[in-house]
Amino acid sequence: MEVIGCSLWDNWVEEALSKLESLKVLRSLRPIHLPNGVAINPPSLKIVPRIPIKNFRFLMVHAAQEHGMGPRGSALICGYTSYHRLLESSLADLKGKEDCLLCPTGFSANMAFLTAVGNIGLLLAGGKPSYDDRVAIFSDALNHASIIDGIRLAEKQGGAVAFVYRHCDMCHLDALLSNCPMKKRVVVTDSLFSMDGDFAPMSELAKLRQKHGFLFVIDDAHATFVCGERGGGAAEMFNCETDVDICIGTLSKAAGCHGGFIACSKKWKLLIQSRGRSFIFSTSTPVPIAAASHAAVVVAKEEAWRRSVIWNRVQEFRALTGIPAESHIISIIVGSEHKALQASRHLLKLGFHITAIRPPTVPPKSCRLRITLTAAHTMDDLRKLTDALAQCVNFREIEALSTNCFPKL
Repeated sequence: MEVIGCSLWDNWVEEALSKLESLKVLRSLRPIHLPNGVAINPPSLKIVPRIPIKNFRFLMVHAAQEHGMGPRGSALICGYTSYHRLLESSLADLKGKEDCLLCPTGFSANMAFLTAVGNIGLLLAGGKPSYDDRVAIFSDALNHASIIDGIRLAEKQGGAVAFVYRHCDMCHLDALLSNCPMKKRVVVTDSLFSMDGDFAPMSELAKLRQKHGFLFVIDDAHATFVCGERGGGAAEMFNCETDVDICIGTLSKAAGCHGGFIACSKKWKLLIQSRGRSFIFSTSTPVPIAAASHAAVVVAKEEAWRRSVIWNRVQEFRALTGIPAESHIISIIVGSEHKALQASRHLLKLGFHITAIRPPTVPPKSCRLRITLTAAHTMDDLRKLTDALAQCVNFREIEALSTNCFPKL
C-alpha cells in the first residue's frame, strides 16, 4: 500500500530537480574507464574471472598497482570510475534500493543527505520558505553526531526545522508528528545505536510511517553486513525494507574498508549529488578502496556463516556475564571518567584493547567500556575477556545510568 505522504515526497523531489534543471545546476556522474587495468569490464560492470572476487586484499593491491589511487578529485569532476559504479550497484542490490551514491565517509553521507533534504524547502519556496514550507526533521535523541551536525547545517541554511524525540520513544514521536503543521516531514534514526548497542524500534517506526507519511531514513552503519539474512542490515532483519525510504551506511565497520553510501531512488541520488555539500566538495574514494569494498559486499552476501558466528558470540557473552547484550555492540557503563580510564588501562595490560568512551561522545557520568564482537573472536577469547573484565567490573553492580538526554541541536 502506497503511503500518501511518501508519494508527496516523490513529487517534491521531482519539483526540486526541475528547479535545478531550469537553473542549469543539476549535476551528473559519468564513470571514467581507467586505461591500464583489466580488472573491470565497464559495459557489464563485472570483475574479470582471473581475479577471485572474494580475495579483496588482492583486488585492492591489483587496483593500486594498475591505477595507483586513481583519479584524485571530486566524483563530479574526475573521481568517479567504473569501480565506483560497480560498488554502488552492489550496495543498491544489498539494500534493495534502486540506486546508491558513494560518499567519502559515513559522516559525509549523513551530512550530504540532510543538507540536500533541507534544500528542498529552499528550492520550492524560491529561497525564502515560510515556517510551514520548511522540512521538519525528527531525530532520535541519541542519534550519531553526523546526523546532529547535518541537521544543524540544514537549519542554518534556513530550509529545515529540527524536532528531537526521546530515545526510541514512539509515543513521543507520534505526538510530535501529530502536532507538526509542516507537510514535509522526515524521521531519521540510527538503526543500531553505537554507544548502547540497542536497536531502533524498526517495526513501530514503519507503522508510524504508514500513519503519518513521513520520509523514513536510517543510519545503518552498525547493522549493515551484520544483520539480516544477506547482511542487508536492520531493515532486512526486521522485515521492513520497503518501509525504509533511504538507507545510509558506512564501509569502514563490518566491511573493513573505508567510505560511506546512501542507498536510495535514482531521483534522490540526483538531488543529493546536486545539493549535498559534503559530497560535492570532497575527493572521492580511492580506486583500490572501491575495488576492495565491492569484494567485501560479495563476501557479506555469500558467507552468512560469519553473521551466525557473531550472533553466537553475543549469546555466549550474555551467558558468561549475565549482561543482557542486544547486539554485537556491548556497552558497560561504569560512571566516571576516572573509572572508565582505569578499567581501560587495566584491560590493555591484559591484552584487550577496549576504549574508554567519555564525553562528549556520551553524557557526563555515563562513561563506559564499549566492546564489539566479531566473527574473528573465539569462545576462548570470550572466556579470557570476561575473566579480565571481572577484575575491574562487577557485573552485578554495573551502574544503570540513563543516557536518554537531549543533545543540543
